[in-house]
Formats: sequence, structure tokens, C-alpha cells
Amino acid sequence: MDKYYDPKDLKKFGNIKEYSPELGKKFFDWYGEVFQEGALTKREKGLIALAVAHAIQCPYCIDAYTSDTLEQGCSEEELMEAVHVAGAIRGGASLVHGVQMMNKTKELLM
Repeated sequence: MDKYYDPKDLKKFGNIKEYSPELGKKFFDWYGEVFQEGALTKREKGLIALAVAHAIQCPYCIDAYTSDTLEQGCSEEELMEAVHVAGAIRGGASLVHGVQMMNKTKELLM
């Protein structure tokens, strides 16, 4: 293997149950339930998952939820808009911590 990320590994995700069957089953039961239709549609949940996948930079999740959202009928524009939402939140989260730096700077310089 010449790289850490191998897209073929996504198909092995279910194998995490091998070392801990009970916890693996609980995870996949919960995971499946989370993505069922509820207050949010499966389509909306897919777009949220795609945005989160980008925010946490999980290549496996990006592949999975790109496929999922396209299967749910999302357009390329909707996918990219979800990615921009993730980018804006991630950038904003970094910048808002600048307030902490400003508070500390003022404390140290006073």
C-alpha cells in the first residue's frame, strides 16, 4: 500500500465488529437508526453528514456521503453548498477563538 487512505477499506467498515461484536452491533444499530427518516429527511441528513465529513476531514465519509447524497437526488450545487457551510463553520470556529487570544493579550499587557 502506497498511501494510508485506501478507498477499498470503506467496504470493510463492518469488520470493526470483529474485535468487539457487541459494541460493533450497538454502533451499527444506532448508526442505522440515526439515518432513518425523522424530523429530518434522509436527504437532509445526508447533506449534514457530507458537511460534517468535510469538517472532520474523513475521506471515507466524504466518499460515502457523496455517493449517498447523489443517490438521494441532491445536485452538485447542493453538495458544494454543504461543503461551503462546513468550511464557514470551521473557519468561524477558528476565528472566534481569536477572542480568547485577544482576552489573554489584554490581560498580559495590562
